[in-house]
Amino acid sequence: MNSSSSVSALPAKAPHAHSSVWAANLLRTRIAEGELLPGDKLSEQSLAESLGLSRNTLRESFTLLDSELIITRIPNRGVFVASPDADDVREIYAVRRTIEPACLAWGPELDLEQLGTIIVEARAALAAGDIPRMASANQAFHQQLVRSSDSSLVQELMGRVLARMRLVFHAMSDAPDFHSHYVEQNARLVELLREGRRDEAASALRGYLDKAEAELLEHINRAAE
Repeated sequence: MNSSSSVSALPAKAPHAHSSVWAANLLRTRIAEGELLPGDKLSEQSLAESLGLSRNTLRESFTLLDSELIITRIPNRGVFVASPDADDVREIYAVRRTIEPACLAWGPELDLEQLGTIIVEARAALAAGDIPRMASANQAFHQQLVRSSDSSLVQELMGRVLARMRLVFHAMSDAPDFHSHYVEQNARLVELLREGRRDEAASALRGYLDKAEAELLEHINRAAE
């Protein structure tokens, strides 16, 4: 397991109000961006110092993240970034199937230009064989889809889901083709959206999510055996 040295670049001080929520959001973002990985240990002392928080306030942040299943507290050992299992994958995809197709079908703030920009980045990552970059582009694509909801509550929920999703993606680090499958599928979704075929795009995304879940579960179950 790694230490929490990877958070050394975090801002030096927390805001004076709602500091525990601020710190939880910051750590969640670092996890969603792949800067903190499954099994990384979060040192209470070093994090409190780097964020300018009391240890009690940091513990409140950990409680928030623990409730979201993003971190794990192990008695007498410390706090660690969670390592999702098959049940976590099922829950994540149940949420994604509910939110994302609805955003494609009805989201009032769909930004096709930004989605197209993300596809360009994903294709460049695919051409370079850069798996972390492909994973980041994939995360950005789905986050952008949910922004079309124009709902801060939906986007907040998706932020939590994407943080857990990044941890799941790490389990596929030994399956380099996993992310490459979805670059052109995402591009196809954008084509459908540009043609105004939003219901078809939503249906295609549901099928895409079903296949991704099945592939992840197969991989996790095979690794467990």
